[in-house]
Amino acid sequence: MDFSSLTGREVEVLLLLASGEQNRRLARHLGITERTIRAHTASIVRKLRLKSRFEAAIVAHLHADRIKDLGTTTTHRSAAAA
Repeated sequence: MDFSSLTGREVEVLLLLASGEQNRRLARHLGITERTIRAHTASIVRKLRLKSRFEAAIVAHLHADRIKDLGTTTTHRSAAAA
């Protein structure tokens, strides 16, 4: 599965989806709105060609180590660009 198309924030959201928490709690944890969580989730599902948030959570759980590595790389790339 190719996670390289995800933004740094999408990687964060994807990893949190694996926890099974509701959007409200995810939003509170990241300091963003529920609407933004829903938008990120929809984007993740579309980019990874998945069928649902549930499927994204399973993928996140199964590939957590790879996704975390990507998140670190994305964060460093974003910092370098700024």
